[in-house]
Amino acid sequence: MSSTPTSNSAWRSFMDLAEDPKVEAMAASAGGHNALSPTDPDNPQNWPLHRKLYASSVSFAFVFAMTFGLTSYTAGVTGVMKEFGTSQQVAVLGFSLPIFGIFFAPIYTPHLSERYGRNPVYLTAMPLFALFTLGTGLAQNFATIAICRFLAGFFGGPIIVLIEGTFADIWEGRGRTVTYYSFLTLASFWGTGVGPLVGGFVFASKGWRWLQWVTLFICIAAYLLGVGVPETYGREILRQRARNLGMPPPKLAPAESGVTIGGMARVTLVNPIKMLVTDPITIGISLYLGFNFAVLFSFFISIPVVLELTYAFTIQQVGIAFNAALAGALLAAITSIILDIVSFRFFASRSTNGIPALEYRLLPAMIGGFGVLASLFWIAWTASPKYHFLSPIFGTLLYVWGNMSVLISAISYLFDAYPPRGTLAGLTTAACFRLALAGVMPLVIIQMILGLTGSWAYSLFGFIAAAMLPLPWLLFKFGPTLRAHSKYGPGAMAMESKMMGHEMMSQGVKDDMRMSGMSSGHSNV
Repeated sequence: MSSTPTSNSAWRSFMDLAEDPKVEAMAASAGGHNALSPTDPDNPQNWPLHRKLYASSVSFAFVFAMTFGLTSYTAGVTGVMKEFGTSQQVAVLGFSLPIFGIFFAPIYTPHLSERYGRNPVYLTAMPLFALFTLGTGLAQNFATIAICRFLAGFFGGPIIVLIEGTFADIWEGRGRTVTYYSFLTLASFWGTGVGPLVGGFVFASKGWRWLQWVTLFICIAAYLLGVGVPETYGREILRQRARNLGMPPPKLAPAESGVTIGGMARVTLVNPIKMLVTDPITIGISLYLGFNFAVLFSFFISIPVVLELTYAFTIQQVGIAFNAALAGALLAAITSIILDIVSFRFFASRSTNGIPALEYRLLPAMIGGFGVLASLFWIAWTASPKYHFLSPIFGTLLYVWGNMSVLISAISYLFDAYPPRGTLAGLTTAACFRLALAGVMPLVIIQMILGLTGSWAYSLFGFIAAAMLPLPWLLFKFGPTLRAHSKYGPGAMAMESKMMGHEMMSQGVKDDMRMSGMSSGHSNV
């Protein structure tokens, strides 16, 4: 294929940029996330503001649609029970199974995103999620509901995972990781909160199947919004540029999530399992977030039951009560951002190099943990006819605020606690562990309440929260020492990177080097 002088010149500039050691070093320092030059006009961080907002709103809309569909089902649990003659526990499986499906997304999504970019994954996951949502709405037996709901979570899960990477592509997060994660977490929390709010009215007027149709309409709207969104993944942009010039793929640094099958399995499967039992920081964060998510997702089943039995709420009134969760999520984002701005300046001014220690990111969790603890006892002992219904509802607001504050803080801390490959494994561990517990707890919460009473069931959660409360304070004190002695610190990860590099070269897949798995994103659900 012939090339004009202009195209050859452009190609030479492109290849010089792709192979520039400074650019590769910069990419490595960012976890291999952005292979584009900071001055490259195609770099998403150099896009006009309206283009950044468009791409960000698309990822937000996709996550909203997915999480809305996840939780709106809970408004129709009684309808499913009545139509198919199932027990409540069996009907609740329709809520837990998509969470179990999402469980696998942090494991496989990084590898898809590295090889195909963000857009193909987004634009494939959403139709598949919508397809199985349609299957749920058309189901003639509960087995079909169970299968379709699980597969909707399994194939739609990358939507939730990828939003982190999309935001990292577009927005400069240096020094503002907590602020960055505040917006990311708000996206998933708002979808989960709006689901039962809207679902209560839809179920009351149209029945449980219409919960699926409304989800489907939202999916279609989100998809139409996203059809024209530009690719944001830096290395995929380089590959697209090469294809447009009719040239072979550029040379790029090895993928942080692995290139060979063995390497990929090691980073997102083997290492996460090992970190869950050997790395103190990952163990502590996974336990805390897992507990918080287990309680949070139990609310979607227990709140309707408690409000209906204790205060004779209608399903519409139950939905309105979830406004408290939305308010708590918004408040958590605001307070975390304020803490981030103030504490960054404070700790940076006292640092020798002007960069605050990583542990400053733990402040929202250190404060939010008290909200989690207080709210659980508050809810436990005021969800009674003796007290106004607003009391447990405001307790829920406080819990969501504390929960989200801990999540924002802990994930922000874990994000930079290790080199890229260690970070990817740690984030995968934390995401999968909390999703597993979030799926299990709704299945047993009613039995807990019946066996222990609601007061003592949530008091038990309060005692566990009290045991978890010191964790961010201990990390604030001992975090630097723990990170320095971790098996997943810079030395160990450098050795593993070298080993994986040899595996890659020996199998002749140099041209298939892809981008960092870390920036492929991790679930905030």
